[in-house]
Amino acid sequence: MNTSDQLCKPDSESEQSGQQEGAMKRAQVRQRIEQYYYQLTEGCGDANCANANCCSNVRVEPLPPNQAAARAVHLLTASAPLCEPLRHKVRRTAAGRGPSPPSTSRAAPTPAGDSPVAQQAAASAGAVCSAATTITAAPAAGATGTCNSSAASTATDQTWSADRLMTLVEESARARDYTAVIRAIGQIFSEPEALTSCFRRAPAEPPEKGQLDAGEKEVEGAAAAAEPPADQAEPPVDLAAARRLFALLFATGDSPFTTALVTALTTLADGLRASLQFAPAGARSSPADPVAVLLLVLEIPALSSSEFLELALPRLCQAAGWLPTVEQARLVRFWSRYPADRLRDMVQTLQQLISVKVIEQEATRGYQATDDESVTAPVRLLKLLYYASLVGGRRDPPSARDDTPEPAEAASPGGPLLLAAKESGRERAERDPLEVELDTRPIDCRVPLVGFDEFYNEPLSEVVEMDHDYRYYKEYPERFSFMRHPFVLTPATKSLGLYYDSRIRMYHERHLALVHNLVHGEGQPYLRLRVRRDFIIEDALIALEIMALENPDDLKKQLVVQFEGEQGVDEGGVSKEFFQLIVEAIFNPDYGMFTYSEETRAYWFNPTSFENDAQFTLIGIVVGLALYNNVILDMRFPMVVYRKLMGQKGTFEDLAELSPTLYRSLQSMLEYEGDDMEDVFMQTFQVGYTDVFGANLTHDLRANGAQIPVNRSNVQDFADRYADFLLNTSVVRQFGAFRRGFCMVTDESPLWGLFRPDEVELLVCGSKDYDFHELEAGTEYDGGFSRDSPTVRNFWRVVHDDMSDDDRRRLLEFTTGSDRVPVGGLRKLKLIIARNGPDSERLPTAHTCFNVLLLPDYRTREKLRELLLKAVSFSKGFGML
Repeated sequence: MNTSDQLCKPDSESEQSGQQEGAMKRAQVRQRIEQYYYQLTEGCGDANCANANCCSNVRVEPLPPNQAAARAVHLLTASAPLCEPLRHKVRRTAAGRGPSPPSTSRAAPTPAGDSPVAQQAAASAGAVCSAATTITAAPAAGATGTCNSSAASTATDQTWSADRLMTLVEESARARDYTAVIRAIGQIFSEPEALTSCFRRAPAEPPEKGQLDAGEKEVEGAAAAAEPPADQAEPPVDLAAARRLFALLFATGDSPFTTALVTALTTLADGLRASLQFAPAGARSSPADPVAVLLLVLEIPALSSSEFLELALPRLCQAAGWLPTVEQARLVRFWSRYPADRLRDMVQTLQQLISVKVIEQEATRGYQATDDESVTAPVRLLKLLYYASLVGGRRDPPSARDDTPEPAEAASPGGPLLLAAKESGRERAERDPLEVELDTRPIDCRVPLVGFDEFYNEPLSEVVEMDHDYRYYKEYPERFSFMRHPFVLTPATKSLGLYYDSRIRMYHERHLALVHNLVHGEGQPYLRLRVRRDFIIEDALIALEIMALENPDDLKKQLVVQFEGEQGVDEGGVSKEFFQLIVEAIFNPDYGMFTYSEETRAYWFNPTSFENDAQFTLIGIVVGLALYNNVILDMRFPMVVYRKLMGQKGTFEDLAELSPTLYRSLQSMLEYEGDDMEDVFMQTFQVGYTDVFGANLTHDLRANGAQIPVNRSNVQDFADRYADFLLNTSVVRQFGAFRRGFCMVTDESPLWGLFRPDEVELLVCGSKDYDFHELEAGTEYDGGFSRDSPTVRNFWRVVHDDMSDDDRRRLLEFTTGSDRVPVGGLRKLKLIIARNGPDSERLPTAHTCFNVLLLPDYRTREKLRELLLKAVSFSKGFGML
């Protein structure tokens, strides 16, 4: 007897009996599920049937095959009643032989014969029956017999191991006969329990004698064993063995096992989804670990091939979508320890699947990606990889979170205004359950394993109807919405969601004001500001302070600005200039509210400012209004300001943006390895700084800091305390008031859940990519002009060849009211060039509210250049055309 025959022979009569008993139980379960399946698809034939789960009942519609197969598993677990006439509709087995495994059994003929519909129904039932068999009738404990390839049709799910399967693949390759391997793949990869059993990780220590005498003892022993922390637990399966096997299976480009593997994985996914979907809350309906199953199948290197993208991978994504939050967190923690390249490959595979499904359907009329499960399912799975990238990346410590609400300082100057501020949107926003389970927020991660921009999907972002998705986001929390999965959308697409939210809130406030006006005879539907150019700060801040004190909700109305003495009507362009002028005035050194760094060319809060908190609150209101009204500001803050706005404290790493020279000096101290640090640096825990008048001040980072020298044992503490003082402690009053003002406008906005700090900076300040070729590509023409008109061609030659960078920015401001580039680049800015009469001496003019440039039909390029440069260089104010 050879070795494989010995492996096939049971060790004892009791083990053989246990195998037979387990096989009989599985056969009974299969038969029962098939009875439920036919009851749901064909009925029992009784016209008076009253069974609520039988389609012979006139109130019950027949189910499609896949839904019926999944429902059959649920009815089995619930022990639902079965109609008597269906007893004959069961799967047949050969006389004198045990029941065949799922991979080799055949469905019994249906009344429809062997039609394609009947075959599809039988296949669907068999797919879920296979998984359900492992759920309800697991093999008897202790059945450890194995078999060779020639006896695979009678082997149980515990007969295969990764090593045996690899040996079989090698032997089949030498013989050039892969029949046995294909049969084994069908058996192992179609059932969750068979798959996890094949790649089960060997225990760290051998079990004690008698420990595996019964399945109950094995479970008790596993529960009693001490478990490592969740983020350090080993995967429940041998992933290294799985990778070796998959490398062997796909060693050649055209693998003979692809079709078999696709078919088996489709069956596996259907069964896994059914077991997860119909599992009782908080319980696992299958002995197989779904996390282990997903860890294994997503290691297949060929998942990005067209064969897997068509059916198997989408089904696996749909099954993964039913994982409970706790299991999702387990899967994320395992993936977070993967190498970055491996995680990136998995991300790219899912991105490819999403793109393929979107491109296949985007031409369909009325297509909504939000309702397409073939797109939303891989996005759900991509979300787990996104959090794995965060958990495995470089993160700030939990102490860097600024979760404490800001107290309202009513006793200080401007106290009543501070009391009007509401809690911030970050405190009101509902956190994702997975984020809570992992205790990880996107803002916590400095450097993820996979870059944030690699999770953007451009084809998807182009086809998503954000108005439709926004409705799901606001009205149907139980339904899928891309706004709850913002990592996959580009900032330009997400900004549309923010735009819809702002406009809907403006319409709501306008409606309330009109109703109030009808009832009480008063009410203002707009937030109107009437300002003088020479006193823009005083007029604007006084008006905003009055509104914030009387009714902060007025700040949610649409802003309308009127410059005294000018005829311009605000359709958007006047507001843009208002914000530009007020920002220039706010950052004027004469006010002393902010300091300017020549090194970084950025502004920072003046820790010694004499302005009261109300002034900083009003500046925060101005920034919030600009964001709320979709206006881009020329505001140069370091990134740490946006991180603090989103709820994160400044840390030593942020000091590199605020003061690069100081950061490098502290870094050199941290890297110094000599024992004479005290003598070399002569630094104590007392630091100095200057106030607005240039006077030198000191601050103790510790009590009696001047008496505590910095040495190798405390240099890290010194650097952290110094950074905390500069970024947090010294400006806690100024920045706290600024943030409260900002939150008064944005407290109910989805901003806090949609955007990361770098994306918020993009929303507030716009893009830094001045690509005027993109602007040309997106420009439209009117009034007789076309792309090929001589004046139009001359215009773009002047822009590209004759204008400096400053001239081009002035042109942008002249035509749109702002020199900032919107989110998504200049291609998102729809410029219109319209013909404004024949050749003349008139200067070009513009409707900044609508991004329209009115250009006379100049005959020569030189004349166009001269008059255009004159117009953009000396334009100021608004008039009526």
